[in-house]
Amino acid sequence: MRGIYAAGILHAFGAAGFDPFDLYIGVSAGACHLASHLAGQNDRNFDITLRYSLDPRFISLGRFLRGGHLMDLDWMWQETITNYRLDLKHIDEKIHAQNREYLVVATSMETGKPLYLSPDAVTLEHYLKVSSSLPILYRNSLDVNGEKATDGGMADSIPVREAHRRGATNITVIRTRPSHYLKKSNPAALAVFYLYFRKYPKLVECFRKRAANYNASVAFMENPPEGVRVTQLTPPAGLSLGRTTADKVQLRAAYEKGIDHGRLFMKSYRSW
Repeated sequence: MRGIYAAGILHAFGAAGFDPFDLYIGVSAGACHLASHLAGQNDRNFDITLRYSLDPRFISLGRFLRGGHLMDLDWMWQETITNYRLDLKHIDEKIHAQNREYLVVATSMETGKPLYLSPDAVTLEHYLKVSSSLPILYRNSLDVNGEKATDGGMADSIPVREAHRRGATNITVIRTRPSHYLKKSNPAALAVFYLYFRKYPKLVECFRKRAANYNASVAFMENPPEGVRVTQLTPPAGLSLGRTTADKVQLRAAYEKGIDHGRLFMKSYRSW
């Protein structure tokens, strides 16, 4: 649900026809928001949040305690593909016709390394599901080309360093956390994660290093290499959305704040 702020920013960009970027990298829910942006479906992210994400068939603590999904991605993908599908053709044409690159981040359960997937109209919806499949909270195991894979945020929550590795020197990062946020290690969560995934020791090691990797990306953004500009768009601390926030007033406020920040960013970008 924290991603609704990013959805607001991308709504502002899309409504204004603002799209100076030649590389897009999305992670988990952020990859889904970015897909709607590239499809030109500016309202889709907000609509899906209010129409589907708040539906008890998607998030259910009772079902989770009985051994099912906390977040039922199978239901969500079936509903949105049936009733509110991405314009896959538009995305494919935008990326390839304009010589741009779009990557969806997932994590290999076998190696614990990030997978930077280049989707097409056939693979995009599956890649988005894999990237969003939070371990434990979603019980099923998905794969990419025969390799078990899971949520992209496990291995690379903020892929700013990957963008730089690919040659980017003017990088815009849309975050779901306030600018001062740093991730802390959680030994109790690591113990639970180990119980679930002890057959995948490299994924467990990836989870153990997750906070350090996240904070290394933050350090890169705060002190980028010479000749590299990194601009962060971050929600104010007062929004304080959680992963499963269900308050429509809070969600709408975060979305509208994202729209405001997107408009301010466009003005400053043009002044550069």
